[in-house]
Amino acid sequence: MSQSPKALLEQYQVLPKKSLGQHFMHDPGALAKLVATAEITTADTVVEVGAGTGALTEWLAAQAQQVYAIELDARLQPILEDRFDDATNVYLVFGDILKLDIAALLGAGDYVVVANVPYYISSAIIWHFIESRLPPRRLVLTMQYEVAERIVGGTGAQNLLSVAAQFYGRASIIGKLSPAVFVPRPHINSAIVRIDTHVQPPVKVPGAAAFFRVLRAGFSQKRKQLKNSLSSGLGIKAAAAGSLLRGVDIDPQRRAETLSLDEWARLTRAVHGDEHAS
Repeated sequence: MSQSPKALLEQYQVLPKKSLGQHFMHDPGALAKLVATAEITTADTVVEVGAGTGALTEWLAAQAQQVYAIELDARLQPILEDRFDDATNVYLVFGDILKLDIAALLGAGDYVVVANVPYYISSAIIWHFIESRLPPRRLVLTMQYEVAERIVGGTGAQNLLSVAAQFYGRASIIGKLSPAVFVPRPHINSAIVRIDTHVQPPVKVPGAAAFFRVLRAGFSQKRKQLKNSLSSGLGIKAAAAGSLLRGVDIDPQRRAETLSLDEWARLTRAVHGDEHAS
């Protein structure tokens, strides 16, 4: 049996850094659930973000054709290099995932992202992958439970990321994770989130760039009425923004967090015109 993350951290004299949001998953049941959720085959390429001490990497390598294990913390490099020295399908990459060009790393082809990521950058990581010129087929991530709920749009108000996740893919919460499956234990409950990316967006819009221009304008001042945030974000008069909204049956006094994906699509078509919608 492989050494636990706690034992490896002690052996290599590495203390988890709060500034990096480090909580290493050690529970075999949780690791197995994360890997099973990804539905990895022996033909798959997997990108793992935050390889840590390699506990999840080892599970992924047993299932996938190849694993690109990415780790920011240079202190963990000796642990990972020693652990996977003889592995023929594990490629260690040391650096910042948010500065990494996935297409340049992988070339062309299909891949899956599986990661126990630092929660403070979970949103940034999702944006990085879904907006990549080579987006993954699927993302399976651990994250703070309340953030997961917003992303899947199941409870509470929508935000920019939750609407983006619905545009790019189908997001779902697979299960809740106890703090006990991590070391050190976080003070919050966690969730496993799966996002299956769409081949084509589920709504008709005149391009992703047009959609996100309108979406970002709408959320630019999310506490304000939609007509005012659109006015500011799009550089048009509030009266014109109000007319656009009323023209697609959206109350100008609503706020961005209350709109559905379909309503954002209707608004985008109104702003940019229907003729190029696809």
